[in-house]
Amino acid sequence: MSTATLAPAPLTDAAVEHVISLMRTTRMPHARAVVAEVLATAKAQRWDPTEVVRVLLEAEATGRNRSMLATRRKHAGFPTGKTVTAPHVIDPARFLSEQLEQASPDLMRSMLTTFINALMSAEADAVCGAEYGARSEARTNSRNGYRHRDFDTRTGTVDVAIPKLRQGSYFPDWLLERRRRAEAALTTVVATCYLLGVSTRRMEKLVETLGITRLSKSQVSVMAADLDTQVEAFRTRPLDAGPYTFVAADALVLKVREGGRVVNVHAMVATGVNADGHREVLGIQASSAEDGAGWLAFFRDLTARGLTGVKLVTSDAHAGLVAAIGATLPGAAWQRCRTHYAANLMSVTPKSSWPWVKTLLHSVYDQPDAESVHAQFDRVLDALAQKLPKVADHLEAAREDILAFTPFPKGLWRQIWSNNPQERLNKEIRRRTDVVGIFPDRPALIRLVGAVLAEQHDEWIEARRYLGLDLIQQSQAVGTRQADTTEQEDSNNDLALSA
Repeated sequence: MSTATLAPAPLTDAAVEHVISLMRTTRMPHARAVVAEVLATAKAQRWDPTEVVRVLLEAEATGRNRSMLATRRKHAGFPTGKTVTAPHVIDPARFLSEQLEQASPDLMRSMLTTFINALMSAEADAVCGAEYGARSEARTNSRNGYRHRDFDTRTGTVDVAIPKLRQGSYFPDWLLERRRRAEAALTTVVATCYLLGVSTRRMEKLVETLGITRLSKSQVSVMAADLDTQVEAFRTRPLDAGPYTFVAADALVLKVREGGRVVNVHAMVATGVNADGHREVLGIQASSAEDGAGWLAFFRDLTARGLTGVKLVTSDAHAGLVAAIGATLPGAAWQRCRTHYAANLMSVTPKSSWPWVKTLLHSVYDQPDAESVHAQFDRVLDALAQKLPKVADHLEAAREDILAFTPFPKGLWRQIWSNNPQERLNKEIRRRTDVVGIFPDRPALIRLVGAVLAEQHDEWIEARRYLGLDLIQQSQAVGTRQADTTEQEDSNNDLALSA
C-alpha cells in the first residue's frame, strides 16, 4: 500500500504577519531584508509556515551570522543564487583584512597598538565614569599613569599601555592573560615529569589536558630555559624600592626526587612592604633543611641585594629563623606570629580550658591602644596564674615577642601581628605545587614557585597600596624616636657628671 505525500499548506497572510512580528524583536542584522526574501520564497514554493518560523528563530537564538542562515536555507531547499542583503555591500572586516595583508609589519603593529590602547582607554574612562582629563560630577575614579605590558602577536611583540587608576585596578582580561608565566612553568614541570617517566597517577589527566604528550624534550628544554631566565632575573633583582619597613618570612616543605629517592626541600619565601606602600616578593630560595645556616644565607642574600630600613619582621618561632634575623637585620624587632603562638600555647593548656584561654588571649589584641594592650596582658596573666600557672609562665615568657607590634600605629596592627598574609600566599603556591606532587629536581621547584611568586608580585604592584604612606612614615620614626631619647638621656647624664 503506497503512502500519499501531502503538499505543504499555503503560507497565509496571518502566518506572514506572525513571522514579521517575531522577527521585529530579533537582534539579527538586516532582519527585515531576510524576512522579505524568505517569505517570498516560501510563498512561491508553498512552504509550511511553521518550518519557516523554526529556521528563522533557531538562527536568531544561536546568535549566528548571515552565513549560518544561508547554510540552513540551502539545506531547507531555498535558492542560494541570491544574497539576502542589498548588492555591493562591503564587509568592513574582510576589506580591512585584505588591506592589512598587503601592508608592512611595522604599519600593522602601529595600527594594532593604537587600536588596543584606544580600547583600553575607553574602558578605563567607563570605569572612572568620565573621559580622561574631563571634569564631571559623575566621575568616581581618576587615572594614575600607565603600566606597560608586552603582548605577543603575529606581527611581533606590541608594547601596550594599561591605564592605572587612583583607586582599585584595571586589567584588560579580554586582551591579556593573568599568570601566564605560572601556567607555562607548570606545563614545563609536568612535562619534565612525564618525559622522565616519573609522573604520578593524579597528573595523567593534566598531561592530556595540556597536550604534553605532543611535546618533545627539546621543546620542553627551550620553554624551561626561557622561564628559568625570567625567574632568575626576578630572584636576583636589586631591592631598590626601600626602605622595607615590614618584612614577613616563612618556608614551605615540598617533595623533590634526588639521588633515586624522594626528599623534603624547604622553599624559603620573604615578602615586604616598600616605601610606596606596596607589597613585594623579596626572595625565594630552596634549602635542604630549615636550619640557621639556610635562613642566614637567605637573609644575607636579601641584604646584599639592598634590603634596608627594616623595622619589624613577622614570622613563626623557628630558632634558626629568629637567629638569622638578629644577625643580618640589626635594629629590627621580631614579631612572633599570634596565630602560630596561639597553637603553641594550646599545646601546654588542658583541652578543657582551651575556649577560656583562647578568649583571654584574644582579648589582649582587641584593645584600642598600646597601653591598654599591656594592661590587659597583665590582667590575663593574673587570671591564669591562679588556675593554670604553667600556661601563665609560657605566656609571660613570650610577652615581648607577641607584643612587638604595639609601638607601631594602630591602623596597621592587623597587617603585622601575624603571618596570615604570608599564609595566604603559601596557599596560592600550594594550589599550583599540589598538582605536581613530587618535583623532578630543584630547578623545577624554583621554576614553578618562582613563576607563581613573580606573577603575585606583579599583581601587588599593580593593585592599591597595602599600607598608607603616612603609616609607613610614622613606623619608620618608631625606632628613631627611641634612639634619640636614649642619646638625649645619655648626654644629659654626661653633662651632669662633668658639672
